[in-house]
Amino acid sequence: MTLALIGLVIVVSSLLSGFVERTGLPQVVVFLALGAVLGPFGIGLVDIGVDSPILRVVATLSLALVLFMDAVSLNMSEVRKHRLLGFLVLGPGTLLSAALVAGASVWLLHVPLGLAAILGAALASTDPVLLRGIMRNPQLTSPVRQALRIESGLNDVVLLPIVIVGIAAATTHAEPGAAGWAKLALNMAILSPAAGIIVALCAIGALEVVRRRSGVRRDYESIYSLGVALAAFAAAEAVHGSGFIAAFAAGITIAMLDVELCDCFIEYGETTAEMALLFTFVLFGVSLIWQGVAKATPLTVVFAIVVILIRPLAFIPSLTLAKLTWRDRALLGWFGPRGLSTLLLILLPVFALVPGSDFLLSVCCLVVLVSVLLHGFSPMFLLRTPPQPPTKLPIPPTQQQESSGSASSEAPLVQISSNEYIEPDQLRRLQDAGNVIVADARSIRSFDESTQLLEGAVRLNPEHAVRDARALNVPTASNIAVFCA
Repeated sequence: MTLALIGLVIVVSSLLSGFVERTGLPQVVVFLALGAVLGPFGIGLVDIGVDSPILRVVATLSLALVLFMDAVSLNMSEVRKHRLLGFLVLGPGTLLSAALVAGASVWLLHVPLGLAAILGAALASTDPVLLRGIMRNPQLTSPVRQALRIESGLNDVVLLPIVIVGIAAATTHAEPGAAGWAKLALNMAILSPAAGIIVALCAIGALEVVRRRSGVRRDYESIYSLGVALAAFAAAEAVHGSGFIAAFAAGITIAMLDVELCDCFIEYGETTAEMALLFTFVLFGVSLIWQGVAKATPLTVVFAIVVILIRPLAFIPSLTLAKLTWRDRALLGWFGPRGLSTLLLILLPVFALVPGSDFLLSVCCLVVLVSVLLHGFSPMFLLRTPPQPPTKLPIPPTQQQESSGSASSEAPLVQISSNEYIEPDQLRRLQDAGNVIVADARSIRSFDESTQLLEGAVRLNPEHAVRDARALNVPTASNIAVFCA
């Protein structure tokens, strides 16, 4: 049944990817609904409880992969360039949100301080799947996209130690006294990061040696990232540290060393992590997440609304020092969707059998459902792409002649090799002859982070290149040279 579910997630996500991209429908809604159909409230094929071994394995794997890929995908030069914005987002923004949510949980839900800290940290975390969908929207300005990218890459590692400390404070059988806290600090600050860093350095060294001597197939290099993440997690757990911190440390080590990895390393890792997250959403959608609705009370509903409003109240004033427009600050304050990261973090005390953690899980489930509806559907209205007037592109002379029925032999012909790549001098000759349109099809991340533009090129977003080409009236018979480095 597990294999069938995994296959179903892959098939459904692939078939619906275009529909989701075109309509702006939140992807997670589809998979929560799929879980509900398969679960006890639907046809009853699957029933996943909080004590399910499958949920424990998948949740652990998902959180480790998310932390690793968020770290390894960071562009450290961009982080340094936008360090003030990153500090404001992760410091006053994220930590103030966590503190305010913790205070609200003590005030409204009357939970102990240790549990309140856990709940505040979990509900300050943002969902990577919903954020990736939002960041692909062309209506987002570059500063907002950069800020959300930094937040999605770093906020979990800021909040994870709070959850770990809260678990230690709330667990009755935790090691008492200064010695216990010193051991916990040693595990979090030294042992866990050291395990991740050592694994990352060994992995980088091994990859470079093998590359020089015999080479590494591109498809195998793409799955190398998964091995590094899992090895880092296992190494930290072996020394009684936190595998999650180690996975992040391994990823950030690779990012800081600026290792030359093929694009597939990151793309495959991100895709695999997203599939794991969507599969976990299905498992939660079977029955667990609906506990938030089943156990909802007027007080927990009010708390959920307060949590949604806390982020704008914390972020908008926190971003005062950043050179952002009011609209950008408002968008950053609003787009903090709670989702699987929140649920994965709150599962840590549940798996640790912390007293009262089941109630925290129910509250988080309710907040996540509200957030998925509000934050998932709001981009369809707040970030709607206005209709653009058609843009006329110059048609190359050869295509003008073909369309008018005249001989195309009058235009100079440029021979190119049968290779899929063309050399710069060949491209210049094609441009001089008017035989080609150059398209800049770099990814959104690469395009935003680059300071160089390709002269004379049209911009085609690779996520929806056909739509962009139609909007620009690119002739259907054009010869297109695509720049995607």
